[in-house]
Amino acid sequence: METVKRGYVPKDTVEFGPKATAKLTAAAQDLAFLLDRGYDTKSASTFVGNHHLLSERQRLALARITSPRAALEERERKRIREAPAALVLDGFNTIITLEVALSGSLLLAGMDGTIRDLAGLRGSYRIVDKTVRAVELLLARLEALEVKEALFYLDQQVSNSGRLRSLLLDKAAERGVQVQVELHPSVDGVLSRLENVVTTDAIILDKCGSWYNLNRKLIEETISEAWVFWLETSSI
Repeated sequence: METVKRGYVPKDTVEFGPKATAKLTAAAQDLAFLLDRGYDTKSASTFVGNHHLLSERQRLALARITSPRAALEERERKRIREAPAALVLDGFNTIITLEVALSGSLLLAGMDGTIRDLAGLRGSYRIVDKTVRAVELLLARLEALEVKEALFYLDQQVSNSGRLRSLLLDKAAERGVQVQVELHPSVDGVLSRLENVVTTDAIILDKCGSWYNLNRKLIEETISEAWVFWLETSSI
């Protein structure tokens, strides 16, 4: 199986290193200010990125981290504190973030309490050495939380989604969680209409009925090699 550092970009150690934190925090403050006043994320990110001389990757990270106050308050209202007996999971979104964490690549602490990555999907996906471990950690966490049923949705059009489905089902046979995996052409649309959703996708979080922040504690408590970039929260 191929050994890959999912989401690894060498320049991240500089662009998201200690010396960049203050600049990115100031930029996040400016972006949040504009978002709170109704500016769309794309134009506001461009303006703030130009003002603070941010790289394209820093601009993308800023957009993933920052949200308007109204959205943050609504997401917090819908967040489930204790894991329910049944969860619906955004499969690629959840597993890729865990792969990035296991790779020691850049992760981002969002203002809404989620942990996101910059790895992206772009229609293609390969099962790598980190995938098996990510799936094992995820299923073990669900079992520890006493989740009885877990329904994973995978994007049907993404390459190797069928192989990931098989891996999930094979590993689930060793656990006390009833797992189903659905391949669907419009995962975002389905999850946006459901309750008890596990995802960090901001659009889904804003539209779904309720959500559970599964990955954050899983990463913080079980993946010591994870690298999470945090803004200077006292300044936000």
